[in-house]
Amino acid sequence: MKLLQRFNKSKTTKSLLPFRLNLLLFLVFCLFALLIGQLAYLQLLNATKFKAEVERSDRTVISGNVPRGLIYDSKGRLIVGNEPSSAITYTKSAGVKTADMYQIANRLQKYITVDTDNLTPRNKIDYYLADSKQNKKITKLVTRNLSAEKRESLTDSQLYNREVQYVKKKLKISLTPEQEQAAAIFEKMSSAYQFSTVYIKNYHATAKEVAEVSEHQAELPGVQIGIDSQRSYPMGDSMSSVIGQVSTEKQGLPDDRINEFLAQGYSRNDRVGTSYLEQEYEPILRGSKSQTQISVGSNNRLIDSVQKYKGAQGSNLNLTIDSEFQKKVDQAVRSTFATAQSNGAAQYSDGAYAVAMNPKTGALLALSGVHYDPQTNKTSDDALGVLNRTFVMGSAVKGATVMGGLMSGAITPENSVQSDEPIYLPSTPIKKSVYPVGTFGALSAQQALEVSSNIYMMRLVMREAHAKYIPHQYIKMDPDIFQKMRANYNLFGLGVKTGIDLPGESAGIAGPTMENGTLKSGSALDEAYGNYDAYTLMQMCQYVSTIANGGYRMRPYIVKSIQKSNRDGSVGAVLNETQPQVLNRIDCTASQLNVVKTGFYNVVHGSNDWTTARPLAKIKQTVAGKTGTAQSFYYDPNNPNNPNPPQTITLSMVAYAPADDPQIAVAVVLPNLSSEKGQYNLNLVKNILNDYFGNSDTEDKSK
Repeated sequence: MKLLQRFNKSKTTKSLLPFRLNLLLFLVFCLFALLIGQLAYLQLLNATKFKAEVERSDRTVISGNVPRGLIYDSKGRLIVGNEPSSAITYTKSAGVKTADMYQIANRLQKYITVDTDNLTPRNKIDYYLADSKQNKKITKLVTRNLSAEKRESLTDSQLYNREVQYVKKKLKISLTPEQEQAAAIFEKMSSAYQFSTVYIKNYHATAKEVAEVSEHQAELPGVQIGIDSQRSYPMGDSMSSVIGQVSTEKQGLPDDRINEFLAQGYSRNDRVGTSYLEQEYEPILRGSKSQTQISVGSNNRLIDSVQKYKGAQGSNLNLTIDSEFQKKVDQAVRSTFATAQSNGAAQYSDGAYAVAMNPKTGALLALSGVHYDPQTNKTSDDALGVLNRTFVMGSAVKGATVMGGLMSGAITPENSVQSDEPIYLPSTPIKKSVYPVGTFGALSAQQALEVSSNIYMMRLVMREAHAKYIPHQYIKMDPDIFQKMRANYNLFGLGVKTGIDLPGESAGIAGPTMENGTLKSGSALDEAYGNYDAYTLMQMCQYVSTIANGGYRMRPYIVKSIQKSNRDGSVGAVLNETQPQVLNRIDCTASQLNVVKTGFYNVVHGSNDWTTARPLAKIKQTVAGKTGTAQSFYYDPNNPNNPNPPQTITLSMVAYAPADDPQIAVAVVLPNLSSEKGQYNLNLVKNILNDYFGNSDTEDKSK
């Protein structure tokens, strides 16, 4: 029975084998059919689609810098230009690895030479760790004592900081000259943001270097040959401080304005104007960036670039300044100060400064300055000192004081005579003029300006302040006398910003009006003749221009017009021309103003023995003006608490010419001299006016 059962079971199994085999063959057939169908789907129906996917590239538009606008003088001479040069650049692709840049830097250093002077220890560490072999080794060392959980919790930044600290403390990195070159290149490449372009070398890239890089570009992904331009100065260093500076690519956007610039479409490494003209007119000079469409392959490497927009060079600035006259003013300032030095009068001096402008329009004609440091005995260009440095100017401001007295009614053009008796205050040296007491019994306003009477100005302010004066007793004045005087000075531009189209202008320095709750009446008298508050030289020039032109305070300006740059680099159409701007009109009569103008004329052409600027009468064109002398003390930074600092003299002068139809107004100052005997202020004004009018000789019209 069992044998029969086994036979039947064996017979059943044998009968199922063909079925199973057929089923298996059917399954295999189905699988092959599916495979063939998928191949047909891929190759026949969607071959194009999947081929495009394999060869996929991302397209991105990147911006490129364009040359900045040029700067010309009033005669069309180029003052600031652009010097184009070949450049080697690097555009950082998306997803590029540090190890890749390391390899590229090592290859690139074979073909170019870069500056390594600014290579820092951190730069060397970054380069060292960019080597994948070294990096793995250091990673093991800094994580060997950490638990697995701690290692996993470290961010990439935390891990890298550990590696940097380890290398800094434990290893002494010594790079070969070739490696230092590669490290410097790597540092610049690393500074690039995704799809941004940085200059690897944009100074003095040689033709050989450009050719070598071009030949080996296939092995230098992202490295390209481009063009860069650097600021050039055909006229030399004249006005360099006024023109200002442009940041380098490494400096990029200034930290204090970075958000502002980024909002305007700048990149972090863009070069921008950082001071004065370059800064003030940055939106005009910058131009519009080029637009280049780049294609990045599936391997994140740059495979193509097409320029879509060439960009537009920045617009040009045409200045009001004649560069040839500017050079002559520079020379006059330097030579005058050098003479003071050779005469032993400048040991404590700050330098010498001069500014000239058209009194009718406010157009600047020249501004110049040299700054001297008594501590180092060094002299440097400081044309900007005319608007950002302040000085106590002395008697040169007396024209504004007289105008204040006339407009307040304290004196009139018909009756301006006052006593010239000295003023005596308790515990104070006698307040008098430079000439001996008793030289004049009384003076008119015109005479007081001619001989520079301090007494007259003090007595004038006493009238305005309704002072009750008794010799040797405390003088009582209206408590608002300082406000009255300063409001008057402000009308002429003294103690307020002039509005010049340059940043960094100072408003001047006003001294305190009260001491221990009491009005500083003695200081109010000092203020009357310019020996208290401090002003900029630009303010002094605006003030004398206001008198010269009939009472209009004009806004000084240095940019005459803005002109478009054509694509071929030529000068295009004028986009904007600066129009003269009246800031305020002095509320005075012609007869009142004529009192001061007559006094200023007499300062040069008067016949009194105490007439202060008679040497200028020899100039062909009739000159009017006012000299200034202020007493001061030298501040020694090495001995700031010196109870007896050296006493110094500040010489100044304001002038205009011709007196009957002014074309030029001038202001000069030589601060902290040890002697006034050299007439340095007069000589400087004389040289500037002769240079402006092209005088080859002089004549004495006072004879």
